[in-house]
Amino acid sequence: MTMSNQTNNKKIPTPEELQKEFEDLVKQKYGGNVRLVMAGAQPTTAETTDEEPPEPKRTFDPKFDLKPREIKQYLDRYVIQQDEAKKALAIAVCDHYNHVRECHEDPKLADTDYSKQNIVMLGPTGVGKTYLIRHIAKLIGVPFVKADATRFSETGYVGANVDDMIRDLVTQAEDDVELAQYGIIYLDEADKIATPPNIIGRDVSGRGVQIGLLKLMEETEVDLRGGHDVASQMQAMMEFQQKGKVDKQIVNTRHILFIISGAFTGLADIIKKRLNQRKLGFNASVQSDAEEEDYHQFVTPQDFIEYGFEPEFIGRLPVHVICQNLSVDDLHYILKHSEGSIIRQYEQAFRAYGINVMFSDKGLRQIAEKAHVQKTGARALMTVCEKVLRDYKFELPSTPVKEFVVAEKVVDDPAGELTRIIGDAVYNRHIVMREHVRQYEARFREEHKMQVSFDDEATKLICKKAEGRDCLPEEICEDILQSCQHGLNLIKQNTGRKEFTFTKEVVEDPDEVLESWIRESYKAKAGEAGEMEGAL
Repeated sequence: MTMSNQTNNKKIPTPEELQKEFEDLVKQKYGGNVRLVMAGAQPTTAETTDEEPPEPKRTFDPKFDLKPREIKQYLDRYVIQQDEAKKALAIAVCDHYNHVRECHEDPKLADTDYSKQNIVMLGPTGVGKTYLIRHIAKLIGVPFVKADATRFSETGYVGANVDDMIRDLVTQAEDDVELAQYGIIYLDEADKIATPPNIIGRDVSGRGVQIGLLKLMEETEVDLRGGHDVASQMQAMMEFQQKGKVDKQIVNTRHILFIISGAFTGLADIIKKRLNQRKLGFNASVQSDAEEEDYHQFVTPQDFIEYGFEPEFIGRLPVHVICQNLSVDDLHYILKHSEGSIIRQYEQAFRAYGINVMFSDKGLRQIAEKAHVQKTGARALMTVCEKVLRDYKFELPSTPVKEFVVAEKVVDDPAGELTRIIGDAVYNRHIVMREHVRQYEARFREEHKMQVSFDDEATKLICKKAEGRDCLPEEICEDILQSCQHGLNLIKQNTGRKEFTFTKEVVEDPDEVLESWIRESYKAKAGEAGEMEGAL
């Protein structure tokens, strides 16, 4: 058979088959249900009959009965300190969603004047600003969108449009437009859209963005099909071909809560200058250098205006929330107790190689001190850990080492300690065994609200006994405390004492030493009773 005959015999697709292939291509590219009527094609049965109505979408449940204290208690689980910031956020959120609930119960209230509790958050990087808002949205059950202010420009110029945040909110709400209308939009790096004082001409990424946001924060309707979105325009064209019209999808921003945040570098200087001009008045007490980082608490709308914000824009942000720097103690606490501590991530990473990593309390403290120097808040914790443990992740999986401790020496001299851990198994085992004792002490304190500490000689003896019995030091500690716990509780009742130091003698013969402690506690109790009788 010749080539021309093969071509002539090849089946030519019908208009219906061509239509189906094109529809499948458009669906694959843009998603959704697409139906096209091509020239010469006959309408299908589905196009000539009434379709079943779509299932109604889930709507927003306006019930809101949280109290400010309940919101703060929830936030305390995830972010430490920032008590005043948590209180202010909790109150503003409750006011906002209580008003939403009341508007649902009585629609007439929607037409009354109400100043929406939009928020501006000030504070250095890494103190938990985003984390706070994300968990508030999770608690309430509304969609949350975080955006960076630096990606936006005035409509019509290169860059994203602020309306895109509303569309992102609908996406986060899984296309539930009703739910999206009660979401939270969080705009980070907002200080970057302040208008520089020396700019000439139109500032499309500063003042222009502020004006765009101003419309959203007041109340406006946003078409979900953006004029610059090619995919949206294609879908609109398909819908017009199918129905002869295009149904608009509108989101009203009346009940969307807007929160902007940033470090606002330089704002403190503006506040300081204003306060210094009035230093002879009642504000003179706030001028000390020790309170330099606290100047933000004295911020006024006029300070924001001088910083570069439009008066109308900052006027729509009535709630000012101030977040403070984190201290070394705060960073140490995050490492030890936070539910999202970076330490859990490193434990999991080493566990994947069959290696158990332990972090000593002094090691964690040293990490916190190094992170505090970087002045980037909790984010610096990961930077320090990565620098300290990078070579450990690279080298240890290929060695016989199955357990090690991130002690103070590891943080101070990572390379030197790594060499010793790999090259001296006895040295590494000695460090690991002692850390097992320290961690047992910490667990005992948490469980029994009582501090038991083994001194150096006692710790050495416990480790020696554990090696002799080929068991973990925790088992030796448990044997000792099992026979002592009742006696320790008696001493606590008699004298109120909650801290005990166990020496080598206690480890060798706990019963004898404990009996002497109990006798002394009863004598002390009797002496206190006699003193009270004499006083009466």
